[in-house]
Amino acid sequence: MNEIITGLNLSPLEILTFLGAVALVVVRWLPAAARPRVTIAAGTVFLLSAIALCATGLRWQLLPVLAGAIVAAPFALSPLVRGRARRARWWLALPGSMACACLITAGPVTAWAFPVPDFPEPSGGFAVGTRVLQWTDPDRPETFTADPQDRRTVVTQLWYPARNSPADTRRAQYLGRTEDEARTVSEALARGVGLPGFLFDGLPHARTRAVPDAPVAGEGGRFPIVLFSPGSGGVRTQNTAWAEQIASHGYVVAALDHPYDSAAVVLADGRTITTATVSTGDRDEDDRLAEDWTAIRAADLGFALTRLEGLDRGDGADPLAGRLDTGRVAATGHSMGGAAALQAARQDHRVDAVIDLDGYPRGPLTPDLRQPALALTQAITPDTDPRYLPQLTEVLTRGTATNYRLTIPGAAHLTFMDGPLYLPPVPALVGSLGRDESQRVVAAATLAFLDSFLRNGSSDLAGALSTHGELSVFDQGS
Repeated sequence: MNEIITGLNLSPLEILTFLGAVALVVVRWLPAAARPRVTIAAGTVFLLSAIALCATGLRWQLLPVLAGAIVAAPFALSPLVRGRARRARWWLALPGSMACACLITAGPVTAWAFPVPDFPEPSGGFAVGTRVLQWTDPDRPETFTADPQDRRTVVTQLWYPARNSPADTRRAQYLGRTEDEARTVSEALARGVGLPGFLFDGLPHARTRAVPDAPVAGEGGRFPIVLFSPGSGGVRTQNTAWAEQIASHGYVVAALDHPYDSAAVVLADGRTITTATVSTGDRDEDDRLAEDWTAIRAADLGFALTRLEGLDRGDGADPLAGRLDTGRVAATGHSMGGAAALQAARQDHRVDAVIDLDGYPRGPLTPDLRQPALALTQAITPDTDPRYLPQLTEVLTRGTATNYRLTIPGAAHLTFMDGPLYLPPVPALVGSLGRDESQRVVAAATLAFLDSFLRNGSSDLAGALSTHGELSVFDQGS
């Protein structure tokens, strides 16, 4: 009764509460003979469903519904208690009824604006499994702490092709392994953008399409690897819809949390590490800090790949042993994560392709990028950092392989992650593509590129990409 109904963005209990509240407002305007029965029925439905909601978990979107019903209830119940009662004149009652109706309507409106995300069904031929791993690099000190014995630890979430599970199998929690972890992360994400945590309280209720620890698919051979780094203050799960879509087409996606940079990282021992990367307000200093943080992220990506190589060489105890194609690897990332992917590709010969999801390149431009690259960007406007396009163009032009920049019409910076699924559909915030189309376009362009360079896919990559936006090709061979 407390599962959210797709499309309505409300659970059955919330719908009953809403309908009961509406009836308590409307009863004032019904014929006298109908009012007693409707009042008793509406009051009973509202009271029972509201009590049940409070017991199972009340979302903030229902607070204006409760307030509107509480204000309307005395006027609806008064004739039943006092017997014959003279109703207020309609022109005196109308403003109160309208005010209560507006309060009650605010409930479903805010539930629509800040919904529990509904993840799209992956379109590939594989079901999707997911698991979380934690690795510590014994050779790399943790530079964010003063403890000389502290070593760099990363938390990695894998999405991989899996065997089909029964339809009623519990799906993976969004934002964390447990609801408590998801709540910790959602509150940290809200703080990171200066919003009250309650606005994101629907996220811990969300379930994705992947199955935790599902058995690896029996067919498909060895799967190429797609490394992913989130945006500044982002988290490993911020591109879950994208990761599930990629994995369903036969890839293993390994997304990283970067401790002290990600909004919140919950470690295996229960400790939570929050972000320590804070801008100073000085542009030059912030650029220097961003380069340092990008370098740490790039090293994290390389370390994760090393651990995945070790996992693949395992003795068979790990379900993915022998199933990871570490000879076909793409580094990807969103925003600062895209910059980290570019840096990782420059530094690590094991990376075969790189995808930058609307990320401003950071760090040295040498050596020239030798792997093919795809940069997905929002439309460049007067409000965009004027350095962004020249810097990105220089990186792509200097590369020794064929590189691509795809500008997606209607996209915004948050189009390239899960944001459109749970944020208000404000074009300046999440773009104008819509919740489902945003996910489809970004995943389709990504898959076209990955299939071309990691799987010898379509020879007409430019044609496939250009169907999604305005394409620029930087062909060093022409």
